Amino acid sequence: MQAKRFAIINGDDFGFSEGVNQAIIKAHEQGVLTSTSLMVSADAAKEAVTLANAHPNLAVGLHLVLICGRSVLSAEQIPHLVDKQGNFSNSPLSAGLGYQFVRETRQELRQEIRAQLEKYRSTGLPLSHVDGHLHLHMHPVVLRILVELAPEFDIKVIRLPSEELGLTLRVNRSHLLTKLVWSAVFGRLRSYGEKMLKSQGISFTQRVYGLLQTGGVTEEYLLGLIPQIQANLVEIYSHPAMPTVVSERSRSADFSTRGYANANAIHGDPLNAALEAGEAELAALLSEQVREALLSNGFEITNHHLLSQRAT
Repeated sequence: MQAKRFAIINGDDFGFSEGVNQAIIKAHEQGVLTSTSLMVSADAAKEAVTLANAHPNLAVGLHLVLICGRSVLSAEQIPHLVDKQGNFSNSPLSAGLGYQFVRETRQELRQEIRAQLEKYRSTGLPLSHVDGHLHLHMHPVVLRILVELAPEFDIKVIRLPSEELGLTLRVNRSHLLTKLVWSAVFGRLRSYGEKMLKSQGISFTQRVYGLLQTGGVTEEYLLGLIPQIQANLVEIYSHPAMPTVVSERSRSADFSTRGYANANAIHGDPLNAALEAGEAELAALLSEQVREALLSNGFEITNHHLLSQRAT
């Protein structure tokens, strides 16, 4: 008997702006999106929570922000983590080194991660999963903290990016060097993460697609990818967005320097900075061809909440 196949379709950066929120809800109502990840400290997080409450079939998780964004705690509480305005570093390398080697930074990191989990819990939304902005949740120090806090905050699923480099390159060879580097780095982080999560009974999908095609998860890409997927439990994530006016507050946090921009074009995330990227990724999620590709390849379009209900 053929194994059942499940695809979770997630939209990252829920709460980043009204444009992102509107795109995620549209993709959920009219397209294949079943799940999203909330940035609790972002400008439009309050609106996102209201929208999530109005769409109970949309699974929502925490999009942990430890880079290219604002903290929940004040700058005075975590001076080694953020600048005086409460903004995290825009450099994954410098942030990662600080988390690894600076004791004060690690102590403050635990406080901020707890604060973001507490802020999420205060929304009253069930916690579907945890992932992270620019996947910084995969940093060994961060992942250990999340695992330690998992029983307290009922973290049942954590995203571990994992996609086959060869498969991705067969579909799209753009940004080749970046894909080679990211595949190597996140392959090692995935191996570390699998052992840790398995030891604590925390779930993760077999494959997660999106990292190697950041900013380019288009209809064309998905139609090339889906028929080649071999795993039976996968997540496909992207960053749907609609153009929106960037607020002065967002500008001051270095999210964008233009009056009008892709609502998801965050400074420091160059592969996701093209103005049309979020709109193209939204169009892919609304595509009937993409839906048909998933269904014709045996996938049930679902989310972590629905899968947990099946298990019980």
